[in-house]
Amino acid sequence: MIDRDLGELYGVETKVLKQAVRGNITRFPEDFMFEMTKEELDSLRSQFVTSKEGLELQQ
Repeated sequence: MIDRDLGELYGVETKVLKQAVRGNITRFPEDFMFEMTKEELDSLRSQFVTSKEGLELQQ
């Protein structure tokens, strides 16, 4: 689940959710949240676009 989904689930903006977690980090398990680097995010977006394009070609 990504931050956007959690924000929607709890009815808060993503930014507010992240601030709340960071402000109370000791209340959460160490692996509760992680942030991707720009390179990781770019790679994920690239994979998604490639996958989506492959689906469009099959149709």
